[in-house]
Amino acid sequence: MLDGRRIVVVMPAYRAGRTLEATVRDLPKGIVDDVVLVDDASDDDTVAIARALGLTVLLHPMNRGYGANQKTCYREALDRGADVVVMVHPDYQYDPRLVTAMAGMITSGVYDLVLGSRILGGGALAGGMPRYKYIANRALTLVENLLLGQKLSEYHTGLRAFRREVLAQLPLERNSDDFVFDNEILVQAFAAKFR
Repeated sequence: MLDGRRIVVVMPAYRAGRTLEATVRDLPKGIVDDVVLVDDASDDDTVAIARALGLTVLLHPMNRGYGANQKTCYREALDRGADVVVMVHPDYQYDPRLVTAMAGMITSGVYDLVLGSRILGGGALAGGMPRYKYIANRALTLVENLLLGQKLSEYHTGLRAFRREVLAQLPLERNSDDFVFDNEILVQAFAAKFR
């Protein structure tokens, strides 16, 4: 809990067995009330590791896609009474220790949605992001900022925090089950005037 608010971390997982333990190990102690991992039909040891770590594990019996995985994550977090939901990709391209700061920005009442960035810290490539993905990410972010009139450093981040009301009010089920889900949820949040 942070400022009396329930913090739930969600992890949309697919073949995360190699990095999951390190990600969970570095989550802040005493802040996170629950960790939910949704496995999208991985063919590795992701589920076994998640269960051994004591995580709440939900399974998609067949691969439904990244957007569908996030939808399941967010529904489960809301069902568990989350006041703040923090998505952390279990691939360790994002520092899980930032959960405290991100949740704090939400509980302070200043922001409704907080995005982490691999780009601003300069660690995207060092953190394992392939060069071609880095270049594509930068180009897409430039175009999206121009089209939407925003100034985000990264639209395709796997580290996000939401105030409960954002996830409860946005029409997430109408969004794509694929990677474009990340963009759709941000456009919806901009249109709804969330901070």
